[in-house]
Amino acid sequence: MPEASSLTPPRPAGRAAGLRALALEYLGLVLVILGLVAAFGLWEPSFVNLRTVVTIANQIPSTVILAVGMTYVLVIAGIDLSVGSVLALSGAVLGVAMKDLGAPLPAAAAAGLAAGLLCGLANGLVAVRWRLPSFIVTLGMLEIARGATHLVTGSRTQYLGSAVGGIAASGALDLSPPFLLALLAVAAGQVVLSRTVFGRYMVAIGTNEEAVRLAGVDPRPVKVAVFALSGLLASVAGIIETSRLQSADPNAGNGIELQVIAAVVLGGVSLTGGVGTLVGALLGILILTVLSNGLV
Repeated sequence: MPEASSLTPPRPAGRAAGLRALALEYLGLVLVILGLVAAFGLWEPSFVNLRTVVTIANQIPSTVILAVGMTYVLVIAGIDLSVGSVLALSGAVLGVAMKDLGAPLPAAAAAGLAAGLLCGLANGLVAVRWRLPSFIVTLGMLEIARGATHLVTGSRTQYLGSAVGGIAASGALDLSPPFLLALLAVAAGQVVLSRTVFGRYMVAIGTNEEAVRLAGVDPRPVKVAVFALSGLLASVAGIIETSRLQSADPNAGNGIELQVIAAVVLGGVSLTGGVGTLVGALLGILILTVLSNGLV
């Protein structure tokens, strides 16, 4: 049997040292962001203004929401390559429900969320039930969901116009509601990861799944729940993208899974599991977004 301390919180001294290390990591990421802003500002002074800040803030909600689910999946030592295709499928379901079936926006959005949740649930159940690597399972779902997207839309972009545009419309200070939703998702996700039993189980599973099992905790429901949540969050991102573009594009989200993985790893999330924070993931996304906009 593993020692009881293997799943218990660290001692106060160890916690304080961990917090200091985490603060230094965050500080390093913030300094990288400030360094990029300063460098691009020297090259092109017009880059450093409020408009750039607002533009970046309104660009990142979908990526941030995907990063919440991806961080959880990586923390349990898994990976989800299907989020881009699930994003597109959810947007396609919403678009077809509204345009072809005449469904109101709330019902169409619910259908899109259900599609993402089912995809994530299928990923988790297959990976856990047959003990397959999540890389293989989610790679298969990437192809299945993308094919389903083209099947649902007939490989044609569904133009929806202002019927969905209100979701991503600019609000106070020209910031869109999805940006505020993304910040809320990061805050709530960080609390779940660091302050709840479910979060401790995720970290423990990613660190040593066999020890968790021997301690009397079944890791399978936790893993299935994490993949289901990743699929649900991908569908939320799909609805946001559909609103932002005012259309459901069957090619939406192509390659975004690699951008999300790169961003969260840059933010300190380990590919081998057991380590990661959502604040770090957010800072990693900001680094890549500032770099992208600065180069443009």
